[in-house]
Amino acid sequence: MKLRDIPVTITGPGSQPLESDDTHLEFISMPKEMDSYRAPDIPEPEQVQHLRGAKAVADWLGQALIDYRVGGEPVIADISSLDKDNRDLVNQILGEGEVSLIYSDGDMQVRMQESVLAGIWRTFYLDQAGRITRDLVEVCDVPVLARRVPDAARASVLPRDSAPEGVMNALPLLIELQDQVNNWKPGGQAGVINLTLLPLSEGDMDFLGEVLGTGPVQTLSRGYGDCNITSTTYPGIWWVRYTNSMGTPILDTLETTDIPAVACAAQEDLDDSRKRFHELLEPYWTELG
Repeated sequence: MKLRDIPVTITGPGSQPLESDDTHLEFISMPKEMDSYRAPDIPEPEQVQHLRGAKAVADWLGQALIDYRVGGEPVIADISSLDKDNRDLVNQILGEGEVSLIYSDGDMQVRMQESVLAGIWRTFYLDQAGRITRDLVEVCDVPVLARRVPDAARASVLPRDSAPEGVMNALPLLIELQDQVNNWKPGGQAGVINLTLLPLSEGDMDFLGEVLGTGPVQTLSRGYGDCNITSTTYPGIWWVRYTNSMGTPILDTLETTDIPAVACAAQEDLDDSRKRFHELLEPYWTELG
């Protein structure tokens, strides 16, 4: 057989005949982009050589990225005393990454944002008017407040004996959650209940939401779609919801752990950040000494 004898088959939209009712086959829209690392736009060294405070923060960060290892104590610097120009330069150098957190507990309001370099976080304590009262830079897998346990006086006993009409399968899940909470130990593997695969009614989901409540920590992890992570009012129980890049829910889980792993930077991420940070700031260190 020669090449010209091989039949050519055309596939794809428009290649097939219409259905009997003249309708076209619809194709699912595919994701078109995914977030990836982009170096922040920063000014030329000679333009900011007078901002010695920001230079000191950069020096500190370079060493902190060398010293910190996932699983160890976070390395934290309070830069509240820097003037606006120096803090603005720190913000410009670090940029905004894929993970943001909010801690809200009574009068305590804190906003946390991962930089474009995974494992470097900006943490802002806010007053009631939303003004920054304390400004931190943290080098860690996840900010300290994200691991803060809700009110320890709250009894970690989930209801298991009664539920409203229309609730069919929520009570067994609460029993399983209680067992996971009782058996989980720090550093242990997270207990995960995949709600997406279970036959849960709308009443079941509403009842679970009412029982578990909303805790102080809310996390959004962006990337290939979004991941919303919310602490509950029960210590160690988190609600994790995944959507694809088109906003369609794809996975809904309850996790028993100190904090879900998806919110945390891995050691490999921090190793990459150390290299990228040095490359990004090399002109500054060379110019400013």
